[in-house]
This record gives sequence, C-alpha cells and structure tokens, in this order.
Amino acid sequence: MLALLAPGQGSQTPGMLGPWLELEGTRSRVTTWSELTGLDLLELGTVADADAIKDTAVTQPLVVAAALLAYEVLASQEQLPDDLVVAGHSVGELAAAAIAGVLSADDAVMLAAVRGREMAAACELAPTGMAAVMGGEPDEVVAWLDKNDLTAANMNGAGQIVAAGPAYGIEAVVAEKPDFVKKVIQLKVAGAFHTHYMAPAQDKLRERARDVTVSDPTRTLLSNADGRPVTSGAEMLERLVNQVTLSVRWDLCQATMTSLGVTATVELPPAGALTGLAKRELKVPTVALKTPADLAKIAGVPA
Repeated sequence: MLALLAPGQGSQTPGMLGPWLELEGTRSRVTTWSELTGLDLLELGTVADADAIKDTAVTQPLVVAAALLAYEVLASQEQLPDDLVVAGHSVGELAAAAIAGVLSADDAVMLAAVRGREMAAACELAPTGMAAVMGGEPDEVVAWLDKNDLTAANMNGAGQIVAAGPAYGIEAVVAEKPDFVKKVIQLKVAGAFHTHYMAPAQDKLRERARDVTVSDPTRTLLSNADGRPVTSGAEMLERLVNQVTLSVRWDLCQATMTSLGVTATVELPPAGALTGLAKRELKVPTVALKTPADLAKIAGVPA
C-alpha cells in the first residue's frame, strides 16, 4: 500500500516549480492559481530567492501549489494505485484533501493563500516563536515545554517535537536544553503556528471556507488532528479550519500508516522532510519527488 504525502511550510526551496513548468499544461495551472491568490506564483516558484518565499503569506499557497502541480502530473501518468493513502503535514493537508477529492485543487490553493495571509497577520499581534526539540521521551518533553508556557505544536515522531508559544518561552528552552533532549533549535518562523495565538486566522479561514463546496473523500485521507482516516468531506473541512490552532499529530498519522500496512511513501514537492521522518519511523522505501525526473523512481517502490 502506497502513502502519498504532501509537505508543509518550511519545505520550500528557491526555484522549486521550475522543472515542473517545463511540462505541458503546468504553466497554465499555476497562472490560474496566481489569479486566485493574487500572488505571482510563477515568479515566486522560479526566480524568487529564499527570503522572498519564506513569508508565511507566500509560502503556504506556494507549497500547496507545488504539491498539487506534481500530483496532477503523476495522476496523468496513471502510476497511482486505487488503495492510495493520502496525508498532508500542516498546510499540506489542503493539498491532501484535494488529492482525496474533498476539495478542488483551485479551492485548496485559494484556502492556503487565505490561511497563510491570516496566519502572517496573527503573528504580528504578539511576540511568539517556535523551536525544534530533538530526542527525549515525548511525555517528558511536553511537560517541560508546559513549564515554559509552550505547547507541542508538531508531534512529528522519530524523536522530533516542535514547540511553540511566547518568545520568552522559546528563548528559555533554547538556553536551558536539559540532558533528556539531544538538541533544541530555534526556528526562523514568523510566530507560534498551531497554537491559540492563531485564533484570529482560524476565524478568517472559517469565514472563507463557508463558500467552498466539498465532497466525501474518494481515498483514505488521514487527519493531523488524531491521525485517523476521515470519511466525511464536511468533517474534513472543519478539521482543516480547526487545525490552525491545534497540534499537528504527524506521529499518529505515521502510526496509522503502519497499521494500514503502508509499504512505501511518495512525498510530493517540495519534498524532503516527510521522507526523512518516514525513513526513520516507518522504515519503508521512500521517494521524494523534487523534479519530474524523480517520477521514474515510483515504479521501483512496492505499492
């Protein structure tokens, strides 16, 4: 059984759309998404530098567009099995929902733009941040974070937890780094994603989501909220909105992949982070789709 993974913010790289835009029909898709978002995704995905694409308002729709562009190419080649499992990390859930048939690709990119813009605005309301904590027992790490007014925004599995909260709390855990963890790295992000600090963005996203038409998933679609499959389109849309302030439980998504019998993973562009987690946690063959040249590798993984 194959799992198709859609990455989230932080996976972006300069020029990541370039190779895909050489394929027939892809440029027109990105042009449409640029019009929907009010962003020049063609420029941002080809010639913009790292600083230009790290803005939350830009990164989120760009990452979702990259994943869906590659998916549409992949789907046109009829390489995907019928019993596909789909999951996305954070904003990547919007791409995953589109792949599973819950949303249209256009709506997924549009909602990613709303999400990114409003989360960027929410970050301006208070000094907050995030830090990656490597190693340690999850329960012990979470308790330590709580003492510093932080929450586990991402429970990624494979010994990785991302803390989020007030800037003073992030500074404290980076300075302290107790013996029970291996490393604490402050992340270069705009604020505390997946915490209550993002409530204003969640409200704005909910308003926009009311206008979106959804369908029930046609593929097994996992949710970041609890790692479980979602069978209702309406429920998935609600979860997508709520996830803005909830922890990403990628550890539970991977546990479900194991229980379902996933034998390989393919990560959509801009691939890398989820492939690394899958190698360490799932220990199955993986493919990271960075360019169209990587499509040929899918034939070699067990589905």
